[in-house]
Amino acid sequence: MSAAIISVINFLVLIITLLVILKVLLSYFLAPYQPVRLFIDRIIDPMLRPIQRFIPPLGGLDITPLVLLVIVQIIGRLIISLILTVFH
Repeated sequence: MSAAIISVINFLVLIITLLVILKVLLSYFLAPYQPVRLFIDRIIDPMLRPIQRFIPPLGGLDITPLVLLVIVQIIGRLIISLILTVFH
């Protein structure tokens, strides 16, 4: 049971990571109104907005996607550690 939950958590962390990377890359190549970019923005932007309130762009460089990636990785590891502690 715990192995399945851990697999799902790892999968979600991977999907969020890939979507954040795609969002950043596509922002350089696609216009903001492109359907693929709109789809990814609808998923990732709600996660970025709270971070953007605390971390403004630094010299025109938005580092909030990087911060989001770190936070998602940390939360994923914490949840997995908690599951392993409780179930083992």
